Amino acid sequence: MQRALSVFLFLTFACTGKAVLADTEKLQTMLQRNNCTACHMIDKRKYGPKMIEVAEKYAGEEGAAKKLAAKIKAGGTGVWGEDIMPPQPQVSDADARTMAELILGLK
Repeated sequence: MQRALSVFLFLTFACTGKAVLADTEKLQTMLQRNNCTACHMIDKRKYGPKMIEVAEKYAGEEGAAKKLAAKIKAGGTGVWGEDIMPPQPQVSDADARTMAELILGLK
């Protein structure tokens, strides 16, 4: 996992010229702290979609960060097939918003 993430970050930086390492590390820390990694990973499919897929799906959508933050808190189903994301009410509003913004920054 760490090696794959490092390769992804290197290629992202090499192709885009953007320094995404710090933000990706912050996102990974927040995903772990809020137990999101039980179902999600940044660059691999586990039970839920890869965070990179989420970023691609909502790229350019107005209000996407607010929408994703609400989905983190409320949960949902049907967006990614039949998989169900249970509500995560223990995630603070601030953490949900920050994670949503960091996820969208992966695109």
